[in-house]
Amino acid sequence: MKRSYYSNSIQKFILDNDSSILGELTANHSNRTLEELQINAWRKQIEVLKNQLKDLKGKIYFEFAIPRMGKRVDNIIIVNDVIFVVEFKVGEGGYEKHAIEQVIDYTIDLKNFHEGSHHTKLIPILVATNASIINQTNSDILNYKTAAKTNKDNLSDTIQIFVNSDNIPIDIEYWEKSIYKPTPTIVEAAQALYKGHNVQDITRSDSGAINLSKTANSINATIEKSKREKIKSICFVTGVPGAGKTLAGLNIAVERMKADEDEHAVFLSGNGPLVDVLREALTRDEYFTAKQNGNKITKKQAAIKANAFIQNIHHFRDDNLLSDKAPIEKVVVFDEAQRAWTKEQASSFMRRKKGIDDFNMSEPEFLIEVMNRHFDWCTIVCLIGGGQEINTGEAGLEEWINSLRNHFTDWNVHYSNSILDSDNYLKSQESKQWLVNNGISEPDLHLAVSVRSFRSEKLSNFIHELLNVNIDNSKQIYSEIKNSYPIVLTRELEKAKSWLRQQAKGSERIGLISSSGARRLRPIGIDVKNEISAPNWFLNNNQDIRSSYFLEEVATEFDIQGLEIDWACVAWGGNFYMNSKSWKYQSFKGTKWQNMNKELDKEYLKNTYRVLLTRARQGMVLYIPKSSEIDQTRPKKFYDQTFEYLKEIGIKEIE
Repeated sequence: MKRSYYSNSIQKFILDNDSSILGELTANHSNRTLEELQINAWRKQIEVLKNQLKDLKGKIYFEFAIPRMGKRVDNIIIVNDVIFVVEFKVGEGGYEKHAIEQVIDYTIDLKNFHEGSHHTKLIPILVATNASIINQTNSDILNYKTAAKTNKDNLSDTIQIFVNSDNIPIDIEYWEKSIYKPTPTIVEAAQALYKGHNVQDITRSDSGAINLSKTANSINATIEKSKREKIKSICFVTGVPGAGKTLAGLNIAVERMKADEDEHAVFLSGNGPLVDVLREALTRDEYFTAKQNGNKITKKQAAIKANAFIQNIHHFRDDNLLSDKAPIEKVVVFDEAQRAWTKEQASSFMRRKKGIDDFNMSEPEFLIEVMNRHFDWCTIVCLIGGGQEINTGEAGLEEWINSLRNHFTDWNVHYSNSILDSDNYLKSQESKQWLVNNGISEPDLHLAVSVRSFRSEKLSNFIHELLNVNIDNSKQIYSEIKNSYPIVLTRELEKAKSWLRQQAKGSERIGLISSSGARRLRPIGIDVKNEISAPNWFLNNNQDIRSSYFLEEVATEFDIQGLEIDWACVAWGGNFYMNSKSWKYQSFKGTKWQNMNKELDKEYLKNTYRVLLTRARQGMVLYIPKSSEIDQTRPKKFYDQTFEYLKEIGIKEIE
């Protein structure tokens, strides 16, 4: 992807012929249907910029690519020690909020993801050509709380406010050659892949992160071999929370659709909220992109295509209960495959909900059996999160291995040795030994580095040690991440909400999340039983009261698993609390708390908090409620020791 459509020194730009500049911009602009409208906007930009920059020295770029998903900002202007990120609104008479957020988002993306911009002063500027001059607070601009606002006549004056000629100028050649290290949200990534970008465009390529393209290459090689030699294969893709397993799966589904439409690759997930959010995001994006390009498409038409690409695994299962024929899909990606049901859970569901009394298979066994109906070849890709089972009846990787061992011994099984090294994946030594004896080890099928939080790849390790009450290890890792990944404590909900709003800049998403079992947060105004619309919560803007921004509706682990937000408030419930250096596990029934005694139930609950504590990309506030003297379901012991434990690790309380 070319960085900019046009670039030059400011002096040469001013001397350059307008028609020549327009010709270069037009030649590089791919969207022909908007050409006339865009050319008129460029003409006005060129006129304003030549007038306003004539006394300045530096470099200018038109339509500069911003790291995440092909966005382009109108102009980048480098003057001495400052990079100005400039967005024009030609003909506008005011500084609209959405336009301010847009240019701040561009600036933050550059700051976070472009190596040469990490330690450089970047200033967002919104140019509304016909607006009035207004007074501005420079500190708010420097902190990205707002953008510098100018009209067509005072851009030069605004630029000169921020330039210090005594400072060392930016090394422009180094800056231009610096690499991007984008870590998109899964929604942004899905939109980009769906539009045709490849995984290399939208993922980090530095040596500190596992290159997702290696995983894609490994899986593609398996698919091609299966196709060529007419064999059936299954790949287990593992990784730490936030390592990009879902992204890897989406990428494979898109690539295989392009490689051969007859393969009918599909991305399946049992995570209802994730499916709903991704489908709605792709539908909205395709609809609005088509509208901008002057193409007529209804939202329903856009939804049909998106719904075929991403499907609910339970609908896929139910469709294949009705027939014993092979499905149309040859390549199937199962997201969060560890959440597929055990035989007991699947049989119970089929009996109660489907009227099938003799269903005697686990969900993994049935799903493999469905694909096994193919006469020649097929490939299953299972995305497995270790320690992520959060609900009763979720089978984990163990059941997939048991199904292959007992019923499908002719399948080729591909895995990474990380499965053998951690009990998070397989606890049974028998299963591990079978895998060693019968599987094919592929190192690139494990994603070892979390890229959800671009500020700290050690977050998942920290949460792991915190939940296992390894205090010394927790302290050590926290001391390493605290400056790059803010975590704070509070016992006041309003303080937590205020902190979130202060941290977020531009359209960075904030949200309130909690365990579905934290039932006694209700007196404080956090009702985890109240169902949310995940697409509204995750996708709607900060003017919509149903969105996460309003901090009114709370998302639980079931809503947010597999998704992420920028800044989170994790509201801690009485269902999981510290008691003499170990966790106490509870569930609320009727009017009382009941102790959890089954180890599996305890594991599910711990995993719930693992999910919640790894959802924020940039930082989080942990809200530990105060106790109540009149409510016997909220005694001091449920909260105070948890608060002190988190403080002991080093997490500071909001002042």
